[in-house]
Order: sequence, then structure tokens, then C-alpha cells
Amino acid sequence: MTETSTMVPHVPAAGGRRLPAPRILLRTGALCLVTAMVYVFLYLPIIHIGLGSASRNTNFPYPPHWAFKAYADLFANALYRTALGNSILLGLGSAVLTVTMSTMAMIGVLRFAGRHARIFILLFVAPLFVAEVLVGISSLVLSGLFLGLPGNLFSAMLANSVHCFAYALLIMATQLYRYDWRLDEAAMVFGATPAQTFWLVTLPLIWPGLLGAFLISFILSFNNLEISFYLLGATPTLPSVAWGALRYGVKPELFALATLVNLTVLAGLAGMYVAMARGWAKFGHRPERGAAVG
Repeated sequence: MTETSTMVPHVPAAGGRRLPAPRILLRTGALCLVTAMVYVFLYLPIIHIGLGSASRNTNFPYPPHWAFKAYADLFANALYRTALGNSILLGLGSAVLTVTMSTMAMIGVLRFAGRHARIFILLFVAPLFVAEVLVGISSLVLSGLFLGLPGNLFSAMLANSVHCFAYALLIMATQLYRYDWRLDEAAMVFGATPAQTFWLVTLPLIWPGLLGAFLISFILSFNNLEISFYLLGATPTLPSVAWGALRYGVKPELFALATLVNLTVLAGLAGMYVAMARGWAKFGHRPERGAAVG
């Protein structure tokens, strides 16, 4: 009868070393603990605000006693409604300008810049390293002193576009870097004009990148306070109204406002995830299997 010996299993580790199972379990447990702490740190404030907005006790809603008076007060406040409309207009206008400029810039860099492409990219992403306060002040000086333009929504859209341009450009760079420009050349060989080529060939293939750049630009402009504060003056937006309301303490209306904004963002992310999971949105052009690429 052969005597079998029990041995502690080992798992290969980096560098050729083999770690015993207890150390692997210890590392896995530590990783899970750190991950849980990070998620609690990130999402517990959001959950707390959501519960506080729908509870009688705003400060400590545990357990919550449901009451939706904060939402009724929020929707009944005319100042918040006006600020919401201004923020939506500001976000939409800035997003349209940013996506248009970043798309044209990235196409120009990838197709026509040649060996100077890196210089153009460096200049385009430079606003990433400028504080938003400085962008707001410099835009105010340019609009007011040099151009003689009063602070309004249009000047705020232009200033926010400067801030959002670099983010949208990086998104479009990841989308267009994998784009097969031979598709455009083939379309023009068969008689399509440059405009027809863009609308019928390029746009259907790069629209996920355009959507991502639009959403990022809209969110950044919608939530921006530093840049818009200098260029809008007395025109209210949601960030400026919420900031001004803090002088009188954190009211339940602010909890309701923050909750609605968070729910809107989460709904948008969930919609994008469903679209990608179901194959409605595909990033970049991928040739079909078995198709010859000449």
C-alpha cells in the first residue's frame, strides 16, 4: 500500500517564485478589502445624499422615513428652474462647439499634419494644464477688454469649449487612430464628394466617439462653476445657484438637486453600457471576418 503525502499547493507568482496558498488567500483578501474601502469612499456620500433627499431627517437618514418635500420645494423654486435651463443651454452649446472643433482638428492632424503632428497635439492638449480659474479670468479679459463683448451665455460657451476641447480631442484621437482612411479614398474614387464621404462613410463609423466627446463636454460645461462664474455675471446656472445657497446652510433642496444630477448621469452611463453590450454601438471600424483587406 503506497503512502500518499499531503502537500500544500503552490501557485506561480511573478518572477518565477511560487507562493503558498495561504499567502495567496491573504493577498486576495487584502485586495478585496482595499477595493471595498475604495467603493465605500466613492459611493457612500452619494447614497447618503440620495437617502437624505427623500427622508424627513436630512442629516442622518438612517433608517429613512420617506418624505419627498425636498423635491417638491426644488421644482417649485423658480430660480432653480431658470438655472437648470441656462445650464442645459450652456452644456449643449459648449458640447456642440467642442465636438465640432475637436473632430476637425483630429482629422486634420491625422491626415495632413505629417511629421508636425506631435507639435499640434501638444498645443491642443495644453489647456489640460491650465487651471479653470485662469481660463475664466483670461476669457473675461479677452471678451471684455479686447473684444468689448459683455458676459453672456455665448461667451461662456466659448470659454467652456476651450476647457473641454482637450478632453474631447483625446476621445476623438482614440476613435480616429484606428480608423481606416482607405474607406474614404474608396468612396471618393467612386464619385462621392468630400461632404458625402463624411456623412455617408466617416460619420456612421465614428459616431460613438462623437457621442462620448459630446457627453464629456456637456457634463464638464454643465457642472462648471469657475469659468462660467466670470463670464455670466448675474445669469444663474445650477452650480452658481447651489454655491450661493451654501451661504445659508445645506438645505434639503441641494440634496434633491445633487441626487437628480447623479441619477441622470447614472442613467446615461447605463444606457451606453446597454448599447455596447447589445452591439448597438461599436467603437472603431472592424473588418468582417473573412473579408479581404487590400
